[in-house]
Amino acid sequence: MDFDCNLKHIKESITRAKEAGAMIRLGPELEITGYGCEDHFLELDTVRHAWECLKDILLGDWTDGILCSFGMPVINGSERYNCQVLCFNRKIIMIRPKMWLANDGNYRELRWFTAWKLKDQLIEFQLPFEISEALQQKSVPFGYGYIQFLDTAVAAEVCEELFTPCPPHAELALNGVEVFMNASGSHHQLRKLDVRLRAFIGATHTRGGVYMYSNHQGCDGGRLYYDGCASVVVNGDLVAQGSQFSLKDVEVVIAQIDLEAVASLRGSISSFQEQASCKTRVPSVMVPYSLCQSFNLKMGLSSPLKISYHCPEEEIAYGPGCWLWDYLRRSGASGFLLPLSGGADSSSVAAIVGCMCQLVVKEIANGDEQVRADAIRIGHYTEGQFPTDSREFAKRIFYTVFMGSENSSEATKSRAKVLADEVGSWHLDVCIDGVVSALLSLFQAVTGKRPRYKVDGGSNIENLGLQNIQARIRMVLAFMLASLLPWVHNKPGFYLVLGSSNVDEGLRGYLTKYDCSSADINPIGSISKQDLRSFLRWAAIHLGYSSLADIEAAPPTAELEPIRSNYSQLDEVDMGMTYEELSVYGRLRKIFRCGPVSMFKNLCYRWGARLTPSEVAEKVKHFFKYYSINRHKMTVLTPSYHAESYSPEDNRFDLRQFLYNARWPYQFRKIDDLVKELDGERIHMSESEDHEKLNVGGGMGVVAAGSGNPNVGL
Repeated sequence: MDFDCNLKHIKESITRAKEAGAMIRLGPELEITGYGCEDHFLELDTVRHAWECLKDILLGDWTDGILCSFGMPVINGSERYNCQVLCFNRKIIMIRPKMWLANDGNYRELRWFTAWKLKDQLIEFQLPFEISEALQQKSVPFGYGYIQFLDTAVAAEVCEELFTPCPPHAELALNGVEVFMNASGSHHQLRKLDVRLRAFIGATHTRGGVYMYSNHQGCDGGRLYYDGCASVVVNGDLVAQGSQFSLKDVEVVIAQIDLEAVASLRGSISSFQEQASCKTRVPSVMVPYSLCQSFNLKMGLSSPLKISYHCPEEEIAYGPGCWLWDYLRRSGASGFLLPLSGGADSSSVAAIVGCMCQLVVKEIANGDEQVRADAIRIGHYTEGQFPTDSREFAKRIFYTVFMGSENSSEATKSRAKVLADEVGSWHLDVCIDGVVSALLSLFQAVTGKRPRYKVDGGSNIENLGLQNIQARIRMVLAFMLASLLPWVHNKPGFYLVLGSSNVDEGLRGYLTKYDCSSADINPIGSISKQDLRSFLRWAAIHLGYSSLADIEAAPPTAELEPIRSNYSQLDEVDMGMTYEELSVYGRLRKIFRCGPVSMFKNLCYRWGARLTPSEVAEKVKHFFKYYSINRHKMTVLTPSYHAESYSPEDNRFDLRQFLYNARWPYQFRKIDDLVKELDGERIHMSESEDHEKLNVGGGMGVVAAGSGNPNVGL
């Protein structure tokens, strides 16, 4: 919705493309408005402002001699479409509405747009009056088709369309289209980039062609980070690849292509020739202009590149780090405040903020004026000064607070202090015992009773209540410090409170509602404990925060109960399951869409060598019991960076009810029935002297990995 900024970036990208000699310029999906406008797309103002920005571009010389594709919403009749507007020489050549909309996971495009369904024709679209008058152009072809230049054919394929079972590029290639332009709004997810790149490569490997891909990069105002990686692929070879994580506002990726390579490949494939001879014809728009330049040794061709991937640990550092920077500079805040416990989760957040500070200093050293200006403003540097050291910059924008109680150990207190020194944050040690005692005295005055911990003879209810008091006090204190510490230090503005609960704790509900996991934003809320521990080991070496190795090695503990010689609180004991098991449950529940019974069957195969069916059943029941009891906590979960495909985040990604029958009577009864059957089979097998192997369904037992029906015997 930041039209001025978007227009500025579009113009800058065109200027740089022209300077490099490009003849085609492709921007990301819905770039004029921003992809994440959501229900703002339902406002006529949003569509009107997009047309106004497009008019501004076309009245200048921006599109002279270069084909430009701009993403924006367009209303045709009574329907609103997600469109690519293809412009050349100050005219709109064609408007291409999206045919297959992204409508799963994080995406809700069908809420705002209509899919274009008329594949066999281009209609005439009447331009809005103000645009028509300004451009001296009354109408434009609208629909599915391609642009035929004198020397090549170019077509748009919009984001989701690439991933459909029958993608448009297959049909367009048979119609002679050589250049495909994919404008995308694709978010970052751990280990996801390979899926995207393999799709580009596959699109042109067997049918030839040039595939151009442009994507948003950065935080677009919500939980998602769009991870760029603009690319150009020719005949299945990657010849240009942009960055996946960057603080730059504009990045232009250039490739110089010989289109004869496309024609040569297609001409050598007999099956391509045969299918092209009986193709379904796609309508086109003729433009009497040549895009290609004559043979020129001064212009070198782009050569195939080795694909560049980040390891998951780097993705955890750079993705949330870049997202935090965008959030900080656009929110008007002066920095971050983090309750730092010395445990793995909050230490991961501290390391990510430290990585962000390192990225800022690095970009300033590389000459990025926008990053420098933002850093000077946020860090309140005097004239002539700017960040040159990440620790010094962190001291200006990052508070960390260890909020210890009588239940906290000296080890976690020390680890928090050492890490804060390594990152460079302004660190506080605060004892909350006085506040806890005051609240308990108030409770005793009201009720006449004072709760005790379980180790001191109290009940489970008392024990849980005492833990929740500490956790919620930390949340209140964190927000108070975030709003008042800048005032104490004569700094303007406010600080954003960072949360640090991971995806597995959210899934299990192993957090107090409105405790210090409640914050303004949470950079690790969709990252698993397993991945965070790997990240800590990586960051200890590659980010230079060596204390993270000790933090990772320590057993996870909330430190909310008293420490005794014969008792120490541990997260995995409290939860009744390991973090590794939680990760498995999460993937089966969300990614493989398993209910209790399906999860039990899958885990019998996975864990059957070490656990009996009865033991597997108890684990599955235990998980679903606590998942359903605690699901309501997801309704108030801090907005979290989306990084994991099994995130339980309630706002848009994992849409399920939050009131359950936590006994799951029907499902658990079905599991019990299966356990009885399996136990009977095990008894029968132990009594049989002839059985050396289990034959499923008689004959040879075959189970394919990932099978949707594990009961089929072949």
